[in-house]
Amino acid sequence: MMRTVLLAAGLALATAAQAFDHTHAAWDALLHRHVKVLAGGKASQVRYADLAKDRAALEAYLATTAKVTRAEFNGWTKAERMAFLVNVYNARTVELVLTKYPGLKSIKDLGSFFQSPWKKKFFPLLGQETALDDVEHGMLRKPGAYDEPRVHFAVNCASVGCPMLREEAYVAPRLDAQLEDQARRFLGDRSRNRYDAASGNLEVSSIFKWFKEDWTSGYRGIGGAGPVTSREQFFARYAELLADDPAGRRRVAEGKAPIETLDYDWSLNDAR
Repeated sequence: MMRTVLLAAGLALATAAQAFDHTHAAWDALLHRHVKVLAGGKASQVRYADLAKDRAALEAYLATTAKVTRAEFNGWTKAERMAFLVNVYNARTVELVLTKYPGLKSIKDLGSFFQSPWKKKFFPLLGQETALDDVEHGMLRKPGAYDEPRVHFAVNCASVGCPMLREEAYVAPRLDAQLEDQARRFLGDRSRNRYDAASGNLEVSSIFKWFKEDWTSGYRGIGGAGPVTSREQFFARYAELLADDPAGRRRVAEGKAPIETLDYDWSLNDAR
């Protein structure tokens, strides 16, 4: 009897020791050290040169994500799964950049005529070789999985035009607040989203064109707020961030500002 109890206790301790760290402490520490926040918190750059010296810590964190099994993943909460996938996407993107850093000006330099860098299967995840596109489009954006358009403000493509790489890891208990903060930071950045009083148009990131369906499908997302059924409706929630004057804010809030998309800056988000 005593031996059975001891074995059970030993197994429980072993399981606890191997359990995935949902605080993502190792990745969080790297972000705190190597992400430089700019523009009053609306943008960021990555100190890739310093991060390259810290690569062992990055690889150690990624090794823990690679050990997670599909069964283990499926047993987590929805917020835990989403935070995990976003962090993996961002950490793997950094890893990909470091494979050729400092000899590249854009993440696009890592692709070829036949294959974009996002389609390259270069890391293990949930038991299979995976590409960044598999994580973003096959998992995070899969209809019915998370239905969260704000995910576009969380995943980072290592480019100036992309919503900033957050200076901390995403964690389940604060995921909704983090996503909302990312949305507000990005939409408040006049270099990437703004109401133009002269033309009366709302000029926004190309993200809202490329993934338009994510704002027209009635998604409620992690926070469970009212459904998002149009880009105009979504922008109306953030009218005070997108326009400076009362008339402009009223026009955005009423969904009357025609939407135009801006060119995307694919330059590397490097702090050099």
